[in-house]
Formats: sequence, structure tokens, C-alpha cells
Amino acid sequence: MKRQIIDKIKQYDTIILHRHVRPDPDAYGSQIGLAELIRANYPEKIVFTVGEHDDSLSFMAFPQQIDDAQFENALIIVTDTANTERIDDERYVKGDCIIKIDHHPNDDAYGDLLWVDTNASSCSEMIYELYEEGKIYAGWNMSDAAARLLFAGIVGDTGRFLFPSATSKTFEAAGQLVQYNIDRNALFDGMYEMERKLLNLQGYIYQHFVMDECGMAYIKLPTAILNQFDATPSETSLLVGSLGNVKNIRAWVMFIEENDTIRVRLRSKGPIINELAKKYKGGGHPLASGATAYSWEEADYVIEDLKAICKEYK
Repeated sequence: MKRQIIDKIKQYDTIILHRHVRPDPDAYGSQIGLAELIRANYPEKIVFTVGEHDDSLSFMAFPQQIDDAQFENALIIVTDTANTERIDDERYVKGDCIIKIDHHPNDDAYGDLLWVDTNASSCSEMIYELYEEGKIYAGWNMSDAAARLLFAGIVGDTGRFLFPSATSKTFEAAGQLVQYNIDRNALFDGMYEMERKLLNLQGYIYQHFVMDECGMAYIKLPTAILNQFDATPSETSLLVGSLGNVKNIRAWVMFIEENDTIRVRLRSKGPIINELAKKYKGGGHPLASGATAYSWEEADYVIEDLKAICKEYK
């Protein structure tokens, strides 16, 4: 499959890369990291990366704004996106051929070519694997720009290599990538430094989260609370892992109100939670998933379901 993807990249003059809405470092890392790889090895090709920019990821890169006409006869590559509903920029359907590269469960097998590896720590790790195959098969070279983005994506999706998803392959890939000209300090600062207002909000979370005897915890962040701390819904992504430091916690959910919906961010230290996310129009990994609620009453249903999961967990 990797060689088929490389052959498709060779075949097309225009290549447009997409990723999921509400991007995280792995979304940018895999999407724009692959774009940099293609640019480095095929400088004659026209390569675009699209999707709404998230200001919290400005330290990594910026996507591009392009016209509809660019999609004509273009190769479309979608990275780190499990289902079509989450693809940022619906114009992906205007392309000539679609490739899906992802590490989430393949519940929506879209695309003309699909490479899905749920054992990969991140989609950025998969792009590094594609590079390794390209090096053998097509003489690919790694650029500093691509290495920087792929390393950031791997670090982001493994929680700085703390998550069980980080395997020996993950460490080998990271070990190779850090040999390139990467300012790791600047990357880590961009990923993990927080403004004081977010540290204050983190303090609020620690003071107000609720945890039961089964190790299930939750915190609700309505708009009034976000406004109190001058925080945006997207900025709270930096705080989702905060409750992971709580002793005896098994799984937790953070609810963030955003306009007419409520973001549901689920995390776990053991119980499988992605099936719960699917129940509420979401999905993700077994230990890290997201969903959407449309009322605080529905959020309470999520809490009850997560309680049941934690209670049954051995």
C-alpha cells in the first residue's frame, strides 16, 4: 500500500492535503509534514495544505487558502481523519483521486486508496514509515521542515511518549527525526507553554472536578466559566490531560461549551472509551476520544455511560 501511495504521488502534478477539523499537533504534523516531504522530493509538483487554521498551532505551520479550480485533476490525501464528516474543507470530493492515511479505527472506509494502521502511535509516525519506504523505493530524502513537523506530531499524540501507544517503532522514528535540524525547545514551548489565564483555568478544573468511587471523573466548562478566565474552547485542548495526574482516576470527560454545542473530550487510563464516543457522534482511540453533546442534559447521559464503563472495568 505504501508503494501504491508513492506511485500516486508520482503520478499527479497537483496534490492537496487535508486533515480533520479542530486540528491537533498530529493533524498538522502528518498533513503538512507529508506536504513538506513531497515538496522536498518533487519540487516540480504543486502541493497545497488546506483547512481552517488553529491559532494554537501557529508555532508549527499555517495551512493555505486555495480556489476551487485547484482541485480539478488533483490528488487528494487526507491524513489523521477517521470519517468524512470530520474532514476539514469539504472540497476534497472535487479531486480526482482520494487517499486516506490514518491510525484511527477504520469505521468509514472512504477513499480510493486506504492505509490504516491502528497500531501506529500517530499518523505522523505513519508518514515517517512512508518516508522510509520512499527512501528505498523512490530515493526520497527527509527535509528539516518535514522532520520537525513529524516529530511534533508524534510527541503530541503520544503525550510526550507517556501513552501506551508509544512503541519501540515510535521511539526509533523519533530517534531518527531528532537527528535533523530541529529546535526541540521551541517546539516543546509551543506545545506546552500556557498563558497565565489557562493556568488559572487549570486550577479551577482541579478545584471543581467530580470523581466517583469507580475512578470516573468529569468537569463542565460552560461559556460563563470560559469567559471568566478569558479562554476560548480551542485553548482548553491544552488542559484535557490535566486530570490524568489524579491518583486512582480511571477515565474522565471534559465538557466545553462552544456556541450551540458542547465538546466532549474523553480520556482514559484503561477503560475503552471510543465506543462511547461513537454513541455521541464522535470517535477516536480506545483511550482518547471526542464527541459532541447538544445539551447539558445529554452531557449528563455521557457521564452516566462513562460511570458504567468504569464500574465494569477490571
